[in-house]
Amino acid sequence: MFNVVDDEPAPAREWLPYLASCAGAKPPIHVPAWIARMLAGDAAVTMMTEGRGFSNARAKRELGWELRCPSWRQGFKEGIAA
Repeated sequence: MFNVVDDEPAPAREWLPYLASCAGAKPPIHVPAWIARMLAGDAAVTMMTEGRGFSNARAKRELGWELRCPSWRQGFKEGIAA
């Protein structure tokens, strides 16, 4: 199995407001974890608050894989513009 991710892992608190901005949306509101657990479940809250970054080094090394957008910032801008 390979992780297919960009070169800049970032927590949701960093990339989610940026994605909203690229889409022309209002920034997401902060919801306390206990409320989010009731709405989205434990797994979703854990992933969004405690998830660690992944590495794409193995995919690059073993598959010769190259990123089209090495940064999530670039990917969001280009993806929304497309």
